[in-house]
Amino acid sequence: MNIQIHSIHFHPDTKLTETINDKVSKLQHFYAKIERADVYLKLDNNDALVKEKVLEIRLHIPGADLFTSQSSNMFEAALDLAIDQMKKQLIKKKEKLVG
Repeated sequence: MNIQIHSIHFHPDTKLTETINDKVSKLQHFYAKIERADVYLKLDNNDALVKEKVLEIRLHIPGADLFTSQSSNMFEAALDLAIDQMKKQLIKKKEKLVG
């Protein structure tokens, strides 16, 4: 699976990109036919003092794309929420194909 990380208006540190690559690549255990993953990192400025971190994942699989968007005060927390949501979508997609 090819994983592309897109950060909007900032540069993520290497630890964050390694964590994203590691956790997103593990999604193939739930659905082996994932072709590509696009991960978008954004800073949402709802309040001048608090910058909400938004993480979006789009998985390209044959016949459809799966998408989730999660926000938190840290990218790592948003990543964990997004991975959990994507696992549920992949399991549901796999069950539809089998059943």
